Amino acid sequence: QVQLLESGGGLVQAGGSLRLSCGASGRTFSNYAVGWFRQAPGKEREFVSRIASNGARPSYADSVKGRFTISRDNAENTAYLQMNSLKPGDTAVYFCAAGVDSFLPRTRASDYGYWGQGTQVTVSS
Repeated sequence: QVQLLESGGGLVQAGGSLRLSCGASGRTFSNYAVGWFRQAPGKEREFVSRIASNGARPSYADSVKGRFTISRDNAENTAYLQMNSLKPGDTAVYFCAAGVDSFLPRTRASDYGYWGQGTQVTVSS
């Protein structure tokens, strides 16, 4: 089991920045890839970003590319999502997830076996 806990969400004006954290406990965090997903009211959960277990191969949804940066610190058992130039359309509950490492894109929620409870991000116009 891997337990995940997100933090860092909040209310920010458009153009602002937030940094989300995903703290892990339980099984060896460094063995797992980490993904970030988000879900807005009335919408399906969507892929945002992913990073391999060793910090390689970061990938992003087109909607956040160039604005968001994923990273991780395995010594601290923590993954991060730096979000810049935020837009009202980024408003959602953000979830981090852990899954099997792979060279495949792995953008589906079903690719991840462990999830945090989510943190709310609200971007005002």
